[in-house]
Amino acid sequence: MSPPTPPTPPTPSAPTHLDIDRDSVGRDLAALVLTVVELLRQLMERQAIRRIDAGGLTDGQIERIGTTLMLLDQRMAELCDQHGLTPEDLNLDLGPLGTLLPRD
Repeated sequence: MSPPTPPTPPTPSAPTHLDIDRDSVGRDLAALVLTVVELLRQLMERQAIRRIDAGGLTDGQIERIGTTLMLLDQRMAELCDQHGLTPEDLNLDLGPLGTLLPRD
């Protein structure tokens, strides 16, 4: 004869719907997308600087890269303003690893 099994506690019921603040979700999604774009922008900028320092680009190429990066930086600032974000909002804290983007 085995001992009786204790009754299992009732499981909490799952919520039937989620309360989602559309403004908050939209802002958070914009911050995530802009963070990825900013990370890519910074990587492209560093690669361009390496190529310029290596001397493998013409003056025209250097000018186009500079103009493109400047325009991209301006557009990022506009998008941050449009979504109420600051550059600091885009720099995710990865805990012991530090921040995602290098601090300028």
